[in-house]
Amino acid sequence: MAVRIAVAGAAGRMGQRITALACEDSELELVAALEQAQTQTLGVDAGELAGVGSLSIPVADKTDATFDALIDFTLPDGTMHWLEVCQTRNCAMVIGTTGHSPEQTERIRQSSGSIPILMAPNMSVGVNVMLRVAEMLGRLLDPSYDVEIVEAHHRFKVDAPSGTALALRDAVAEGRTNADGGGPSVVYGRHGETGARPLGEIGMHSMRIGDTVGEHTVSFGTLGETVTLGHVAHSRDTFVLGALRAAKWIAGRNAGLYSMRDVLFSNQPGV
Repeated sequence: MAVRIAVAGAAGRMGQRITALACEDSELELVAALEQAQTQTLGVDAGELAGVGSLSIPVADKTDATFDALIDFTLPDGTMHWLEVCQTRNCAMVIGTTGHSPEQTERIRQSSGSIPILMAPNMSVGVNVMLRVAEMLGRLLDPSYDVEIVEAHHRFKVDAPSGTALALRDAVAEGRTNADGGGPSVVYGRHGETGARPLGEIGMHSMRIGDTVGEHTVSFGTLGETVTLGHVAHSRDTFVLGALRAAKWIAGRNAGLYSMRDVLFSNQPGV
Protein backbone atom coordinates (compact mmCIF):
# COMPACT_ATOMS: atom_id res chain seq x y z
CA MET A 1 0.00 0.00 0.00
CA ALA A 2 1.34 3.41 -0.96
CA VAL A 3 2.38 5.86 1.75
CA ARG A 4 0.07 8.86 1.67
CA ILE A 5 1.92 12.16 1.97
CA ALA A 6 1.05 15.81 2.41
CA VAL A 7 3.51 18.51 1.34
CA ALA A 8 3.78 21.73 3.35
CA GLY A 9 5.33 24.55 1.35
CA ALA A 10 3.95 23.09 -1.87
CA ALA A 11 4.35 26.36 -3.77
CA GLY A 12 8.05 26.70 -2.93
CA ARG A 13 10.99 25.44 -4.96
CA MET A 14 11.39 22.32 -2.83
CA GLY A 15 7.66 21.74 -2.53
CA GLN A 16 7.17 21.76 -6.28
CA ARG A 17 9.93 19.20 -6.79
CA ILE A 18 8.50 17.01 -4.01
CA THR A 19 5.18 17.06 -5.83
CA ALA A 20 6.80 16.21 -9.15
CA LEU A 21 9.00 13.36 -7.91
CA ALA A 22 6.36 11.91 -5.59
CA CYS A 23 4.17 11.43 -8.64
CA GLU A 24 6.90 9.24 -10.17
CA ASP A 25 7.17 6.99 -7.10
CA SER A 26 4.71 4.08 -7.04
CA GLU A 27 5.27 3.67 -3.29
CA LEU A 28 3.88 7.15 -2.59
CA GLU A 29 0.53 8.87 -3.01
CA LEU A 30 0.33 12.65 -2.81
CA VAL A 31 -2.94 13.55 -1.12
CA ALA A 32 -2.49 17.18 -0.03
CA ALA A 33 -0.51 20.26 -1.11
CA LEU A 34 -0.41 22.81 1.68
CA GLU A 35 0.53 26.45 2.12
CA GLN A 36 -0.14 29.08 4.75
CA ALA A 37 -3.32 31.15 4.45
CA GLN A 38 -3.05 34.27 2.26
CA THR A 39 -0.61 32.57 -0.13
CA GLN A 40 -1.27 33.69 -3.70
CA THR A 41 -1.16 30.13 -5.05
CA LEU A 42 -4.08 28.87 -2.96
CA GLY A 43 -6.49 27.07 -5.26
CA VAL A 44 -3.91 26.43 -7.98
CA ASP A 45 -3.57 22.76 -8.97
CA ALA A 46 -0.40 21.39 -7.35
CA GLY A 47 0.49 19.37 -10.41
CA GLU A 48 0.12 22.34 -12.75
CA LEU A 49 2.26 24.39 -10.36
CA ALA A 50 4.96 21.69 -10.38
CA GLY A 51 4.84 21.29 -14.16
CA VAL A 52 3.54 17.71 -14.20
CA GLY A 53 -0.04 18.32 -15.32
CA SER A 54 -3.28 18.39 -13.38
CA LEU A 55 -3.45 16.21 -10.26
CA SER A 56 -6.83 17.53 -9.08
CA ILE A 57 -5.13 18.52 -5.81
CA PRO A 58 -5.45 22.28 -5.25
CA VAL A 59 -2.96 24.08 -3.03
CA ALA A 60 -4.79 24.75 0.24
CA ASP A 61 -4.16 26.00 3.76
CA LYS A 62 -5.84 22.92 5.29
CA THR A 63 -7.04 19.50 4.21
CA ASP A 64 -9.49 16.80 5.22
CA ALA A 65 -7.42 14.14 3.42
CA THR A 66 -5.94 11.32 5.47
CA PHE A 67 -2.14 11.18 5.24
CA ASP A 68 0.57 9.05 6.80
CA ALA A 69 3.34 11.64 6.77
CA LEU A 70 3.69 15.36 6.17
CA ILE A 71 6.88 16.73 4.58
CA ASP A 72 7.75 20.25 5.72
CA PHE A 73 9.99 22.57 3.70
CA THR A 74 8.75 25.97 4.80
CA LEU A 75 10.09 28.46 7.37
CA PRO A 76 10.58 27.94 11.12
CA ASP A 77 7.21 29.50 11.99
CA GLY A 78 5.60 27.35 9.31
CA THR A 79 7.08 24.24 10.89
CA MET A 80 5.40 25.14 14.18
CA HIS A 81 2.02 25.48 12.45
CA TRP A 82 2.27 22.17 10.60
CA LEU A 83 3.66 20.45 13.70
CA GLU A 84 0.43 21.29 15.49
CA VAL A 85 -1.54 19.89 12.55
CA CYS A 86 0.44 16.64 12.64
CA GLN A 87 -0.09 16.28 16.38
CA THR A 88 -3.81 16.85 15.97
CA ARG A 89 -3.94 14.30 13.16
CA ASN A 90 -1.55 11.88 14.94
CA CYS A 91 0.64 11.44 11.87
CA ALA A 92 4.36 11.42 11.15
CA MET A 93 6.31 14.51 10.13
CA VAL A 94 9.48 14.97 8.09
CA ILE A 95 11.13 18.34 8.77
CA GLY A 96 13.60 19.66 6.21
CA THR A 97 13.22 23.29 7.26
CA THR A 98 16.25 24.84 8.97
CA GLY A 99 16.90 27.92 11.09
CA HIS A 100 14.68 27.04 14.06
CA SER A 101 15.23 28.91 17.31
CA PRO A 102 16.26 26.94 20.41
CA GLU A 103 12.69 27.30 21.69
CA GLN A 104 11.23 25.94 18.45
CA THR A 105 13.71 23.07 18.44
CA GLU A 106 12.70 22.21 21.98
CA ARG A 107 9.04 22.23 20.99
CA ILE A 108 9.80 19.80 18.17
CA ARG A 109 11.66 17.57 20.61
CA GLN A 110 8.76 17.60 23.05
CA SER A 111 6.27 16.85 20.26
CA SER A 112 8.27 13.76 19.29
CA GLY A 113 6.99 12.23 22.51
CA SER A 114 3.58 11.85 20.87
CA ILE A 115 4.28 11.47 17.14
CA PRO A 116 7.20 10.24 15.01
CA ILE A 117 9.28 13.14 13.72
CA LEU A 118 12.27 12.93 11.40
CA MET A 119 14.31 16.12 11.44
CA ALA A 120 17.39 16.62 9.30
CA PRO A 121 19.24 19.76 8.18
CA ASN A 122 20.00 18.01 4.89
CA MET A 123 18.09 15.10 3.35
CA SER A 124 20.80 14.18 0.85
CA VAL A 125 22.11 10.63 1.20
CA GLY A 126 25.60 11.80 0.25
CA VAL A 127 25.64 14.59 2.85
CA ASN A 128 24.54 12.23 5.59
CA VAL A 129 27.32 9.81 4.72
CA MET A 130 29.65 12.83 4.79
CA LEU A 131 28.44 13.65 8.31
CA ARG A 132 29.34 10.16 9.47
CA VAL A 133 32.82 10.42 7.91
CA ALA A 134 33.35 13.91 9.41
CA GLU A 135 32.67 12.51 12.86
CA MET A 136 35.14 9.69 12.23
CA LEU A 137 37.85 12.09 11.04
CA GLY A 138 37.22 14.34 14.04
CA ARG A 139 37.93 11.36 16.25
CA LEU A 140 40.94 10.01 14.32
CA LEU A 141 42.73 13.29 13.56
CA ASP A 142 43.94 14.97 16.75
CA PRO A 143 43.51 18.71 17.48
CA SER A 144 46.79 19.51 15.74
CA TYR A 145 44.63 19.27 12.59
CA ASP A 146 42.87 22.61 12.09
CA VAL A 147 39.25 22.33 10.92
CA GLU A 148 37.60 24.74 8.48
CA ILE A 149 34.00 24.36 7.28
CA VAL A 150 32.90 26.36 4.25
CA GLU A 151 29.39 26.40 2.79
CA ALA A 152 27.81 28.18 -0.19
CA HIS A 153 24.15 28.63 -1.07
CA HIS A 154 21.93 30.76 -3.29
CA ARG A 155 21.32 34.43 -2.54
CA PHE A 156 17.79 33.78 -1.27
CA LYS A 157 18.79 31.59 1.70
CA VAL A 158 17.91 33.43 4.92
CA ASP A 159 19.90 31.54 7.58
CA ALA A 160 23.67 31.26 7.99
CA PRO A 161 25.58 29.12 8.55
CA SER A 162 23.45 26.52 6.81
CA GLY A 163 21.88 23.77 8.85
CA THR A 164 24.16 21.31 7.10
CA ALA A 165 27.27 23.29 8.05
CA LEU A 166 26.11 23.33 11.67
CA ALA A 167 25.55 19.57 11.50
CA LEU A 168 29.08 19.12 10.14
CA ARG A 169 30.40 21.26 13.00
CA ASP A 170 28.54 19.09 15.49
CA ALA A 171 29.77 15.90 13.83
CA VAL A 172 33.41 16.99 14.09
CA ALA A 173 32.87 18.22 17.65
CA GLU A 174 31.29 14.92 18.62
CA GLY A 175 34.36 13.11 17.38
CA ARG A 176 36.61 15.48 19.31
CA THR A 177 34.69 15.74 22.58
CA ASN A 178 36.95 15.06 25.55
CA ALA A 179 36.20 12.54 28.25
CA ASP A 180 35.22 15.44 30.54
CA GLY A 181 32.66 16.65 27.99
CA GLY A 182 34.72 19.57 26.72
CA GLY A 183 34.61 20.16 22.98
CA PRO A 184 36.45 22.41 20.51
CA SER A 185 35.85 26.16 20.29
CA VAL A 186 34.13 27.53 17.17
CA VAL A 187 34.67 30.82 15.33
CA TYR A 188 32.25 32.14 12.70
CA GLY A 189 34.29 34.06 10.15
CA ARG A 190 37.40 36.11 10.94
CA HIS A 191 38.18 39.78 10.65
CA GLY A 192 40.98 42.08 11.73
CA GLU A 193 43.85 41.19 14.02
CA THR A 194 42.76 37.73 15.10
CA GLY A 195 46.12 36.49 16.36
CA ALA A 196 47.44 32.98 15.84
CA ARG A 197 44.85 30.28 15.41
CA PRO A 198 44.05 28.47 18.71
CA LEU A 199 44.73 24.74 18.77
CA GLY A 200 41.65 22.68 17.97
CA GLU A 201 39.46 25.56 16.83
CA ILE A 202 36.74 24.96 14.22
CA GLY A 203 36.33 27.79 11.71
CA MET A 204 33.04 28.30 9.83
CA HIS A 205 32.38 30.44 6.77
CA SER A 206 29.29 31.12 4.66
CA MET A 207 28.88 32.36 1.09
CA ARG A 208 25.61 33.48 -0.52
CA ILE A 209 26.06 33.66 -4.26
CA GLY A 210 23.78 33.45 -7.29
CA ASP A 211 21.70 30.31 -7.64
CA THR A 212 24.12 27.91 -5.91
CA VAL A 213 22.10 24.89 -4.76
CA GLY A 214 24.43 23.85 -1.97
CA GLU A 215 28.15 23.25 -1.51
CA HIS A 216 29.94 22.11 1.66
CA THR A 217 33.56 21.33 2.45
CA VAL A 218 35.27 20.29 5.66
CA SER A 219 39.06 20.56 5.67
CA PHE A 220 41.38 19.04 8.28
CA GLY A 221 44.85 20.54 7.94
CA THR A 222 48.09 20.22 9.85
CA LEU A 223 51.71 21.03 9.06
CA GLY A 224 52.44 18.83 6.08
CA GLU A 225 48.99 17.72 4.85
CA THR A 226 45.32 18.53 4.42
CA VAL A 227 42.36 16.16 4.24
CA THR A 228 39.21 17.60 2.61
CA LEU A 229 35.67 16.26 2.47
CA GLY A 230 33.34 17.86 -0.03
CA HIS A 231 29.79 17.67 -1.32
CA VAL A 232 28.17 19.57 -4.18
CA ALA A 233 24.43 19.34 -4.81
CA HIS A 234 23.73 19.52 -8.54
CA SER A 235 19.99 20.07 -8.07
CA ARG A 236 17.35 20.17 -5.35
CA ASP A 237 16.22 16.73 -6.46
CA THR A 238 18.91 15.10 -4.33
CA PHE A 239 17.26 16.60 -1.22
CA VAL A 240 13.78 15.73 -2.45
CA LEU A 241 14.63 12.08 -3.04
CA GLY A 242 16.06 11.86 0.46
CA ALA A 243 12.93 13.46 1.94
CA LEU A 244 10.69 11.03 0.08
CA ARG A 245 12.81 8.14 1.30
CA ALA A 246 12.48 9.51 4.83
CA ALA A 247 8.70 9.78 4.53
CA LYS A 248 8.42 6.15 3.47
CA TRP A 249 10.69 5.08 6.33
CA ILE A 250 8.99 7.00 9.13
CA ALA A 251 5.34 6.32 8.23
CA GLY A 252 3.90 4.02 10.89
CA ARG A 253 6.91 4.28 13.25
CA ASN A 254 6.57 4.71 16.97
CA ALA A 255 6.70 8.23 18.40
CA GLY A 256 10.25 9.57 18.66
CA LEU A 257 12.76 11.99 17.18
CA TYR A 258 14.61 10.46 14.25
CA SER A 259 17.26 11.59 11.76
CA MET A 260 18.55 10.55 8.36
CA ARG A 261 21.18 8.57 10.26
CA ASP A 262 18.36 6.27 11.39
CA VAL A 263 17.08 5.93 7.82
CA LEU A 264 20.49 5.11 6.38
CA PHE A 265 22.39 3.30 9.12
CA SER A 266 19.93 1.72 11.56
CA ASN A 267 20.29 -1.65 9.79
CA GLN A 268 24.07 -1.32 9.39
CA PRO A 269 25.63 -1.72 12.86
CA GLY A 270 29.16 -0.48 13.13
CA VAL A 271 28.90 1.85 10.11
